[in-house]
Parts: sequence; C-alpha cells; structure tokens
Amino acid sequence: MNILTIHNKYQMRGGEDESREAEDRLLTSKGHEIREFILDNKTISDTNKWRVGLRASWNEVVYRDLTAVLTRWRPDIVDIHNFFPLASPSIHWAVRKLGIPIVQTLHNYRLLCPGATFYRNGKVCEDCTRWSLPLPGIAHGCYRGSKIQTAAVALMVGTHRIIGTWQKKVSVFVAVSEFAKQKFIEGGFPPSKILVKPNFVDSPGLPGAGGPSFLCAARLTEEKGINTLLRAMDLTNNQVKLDIVGQGPLEAEVRLAAARNPRIRYLGVLPHEDVLDLMGAARCLVFPSEWYETFGRVAVEAYSRGTPVIAANLGAIAELVDEGRTGFHFRAGCAQDLARVMDNVQADTNNLSSMRLEVRREYEQKYTPERNYDMIISIYQRAIQNPQS
Repeated sequence: MNILTIHNKYQMRGGEDESREAEDRLLTSKGHEIREFILDNKTISDTNKWRVGLRASWNEVVYRDLTAVLTRWRPDIVDIHNFFPLASPSIHWAVRKLGIPIVQTLHNYRLLCPGATFYRNGKVCEDCTRWSLPLPGIAHGCYRGSKIQTAAVALMVGTHRIIGTWQKKVSVFVAVSEFAKQKFIEGGFPPSKILVKPNFVDSPGLPGAGGPSFLCAARLTEEKGINTLLRAMDLTNNQVKLDIVGQGPLEAEVRLAAARNPRIRYLGVLPHEDVLDLMGAARCLVFPSEWYETFGRVAVEAYSRGTPVIAANLGAIAELVDEGRTGFHFRAGCAQDLARVMDNVQADTNNLSSMRLEVRREYEQKYTPERNYDMIISIYQRAIQNPQS
C-alpha cells in the first residue's frame, strides 16, 4: 500500500510527533511505501506570525505544493496527523480533489477548542463546543494567551466546520481513546466516521524491577498538573522520592522545588531510551494531568516496562488506568489526595510487585506494534472501500 502521511511538527516535541513517527516506522517495516509531507513550526518566527495566522484557514502555497506531490505520486491513502497552523485545511481539499481517501487522527481537541485542551484558568472548560464559531475562546485568548492569535484559530475551526470540510472531506477519523471519541461526538462529529485506535509503544524492552522513586515524565505546564504534584510532595511522608523529567514553562518552579525539597530530583530533558529505563526503575509513574488527555502515551510506555501508573481520575487517562490492577486514581487537581495515594503506594511493596506483572500483560494485550498494525490496516481498508464514508 502507498501511504502519504502529513504532519505539522511542533516546536516542542511531544507525543503526537512520536506516535506519528512510530506508525510510519511500523508500516515501513511491513513493506508499505511511506512518503511524508512535513511542515515544522520551528520555521515560525516573530516576524512571520501574522502571515501564519492569515494562512491558518487556507494556505494556498501548501495547497499547490501538495497537489504537485499527489499528482507525481498518487498514494492509495493520505493519513493526516496535525495540519495546524502551517498546512491548514487546504490540504483536505487538495487530497479529495484528486479522489484520494483521507484518514485523520484526532490527537488533540483543536477542532472543538481553539486551545486544543478543553482547559482554561486552571480548570476544564467546554464553552466553545456550543458555538459554530468558537467565540468564547477568542474572548479569553485561549491560544497562547492572545485574542488575535485565538481569532485566527477560531476562524479556521469555525469556517471549516460551517463549510463541512471535516464532514465532506475526511473518510475516517481516528480517536485514540473512547473518551476522546465521545467528546468529538458531543461536538457534532458523526459517530459512524470515528474509529478508536490507541497509540502504541514500538520499543518496549524488558520489564523493569521497579525501585524506590516515583517518576513524572511530562511537559512542565499547568494543565499537566505539575503544580499539584509539587504541592503533593510537600505533603507526603519522608520516604517518598520523586524524579521529574521534561521541560516547559514551569521549569523554574520545578528547579526551585528540587532545591528546597531533597526528595525531588529534576533531571531535565533526557534521551527517550533513558526515560524508558527510568520508567522501568520507578516505583510508579505519576500522571497528574488536569485536562482531558486524549490518550496518555507516557502511561503506555510505563506499562511496557511493567510500571503501574498513578493518574488523575479525569479524561482518557482515567480510562487507561484500571484502579487496583494497572495503577491508581486520585482526584484531579487535589494535592492532598495525590499525596495520600503516593504514601499508600510507598508502603504497599508486596501488592506493587504482583501488579507489575499485570501491567506488563496489559501492554502486551493492547499496545504492541503487532496489535496496532492490524487496526491501522483495517482503518485504511475501510477508508479506501468507502472514501466518502
């Protein structure tokens, strides 16, 4: 099968980038021809932000470039991951003009929320789902704290919702969790067009034996629950230790907390394989997000190393963690409850050892490349057989 993947890379690499690359490697290993149409947000500078904003709804240059690519090499299917802001929805029209089916993965909530996270002022917000043009997001400056930039996003979302780009041009949407699928259905997307396929981990290695420290590997941002985690560490007993890996706007706060509390160790940014090794050596992974995660790739990476996950009981990550079997839940945003769970896990060594076997089994049953490959091909075949869905 000939497959063209389209992706707009983020300035700060994240789970969407890793998931897309993992899928391309998997498909290539199975003999499919993969070509990539890649744009990179690192090309955005302060001087051209206004131009990017104007083109977010329709980028004529990208439309022509993609049309030329598709004319020279006609794939069986086009797989869209992220198109914002450089590619724009013009790519959907270029692809369908040539009659090629489109599969689009819903990695985030951008098509329902200008900020893409359903999160504002420290809490979940779904105000924009009630509007064809997401005006509340503009009023609050939900994209990068700027009303002007949010207006550009809202115009893109609203315009293409009204003219039916998502309904008419996309053959199959892929949600990465049942929770995310339900949110898009609530936002007006047709249920018959949305299939669920989780992300996977393609380099699991051997299960780890666990160790004395908890681990948090995340972007250091408010919606990821970093402040809640730091407050929780002040409330835990003196035996609880925490390693933090990642970067982001709250890095200064994390460094201060590590300097003040000797039980916190900030490790900065590490190579991916080193992070996986840390997961295998961790007592538990802590996943304190306070927004509606669409999936939780880091949790599955922990599962691949046999490490249970402590997660906020919110969004898709709550769906991913089975209380008492593959991990533990706490009330999202509640430092006291997170501290309670971490203290309990610290004390319950015997139960944790047996849980590691169940956690690894969960990975092997649901999140391996082999299991995912079957699902990808089934989705592609459905889109090819009925490109209009």
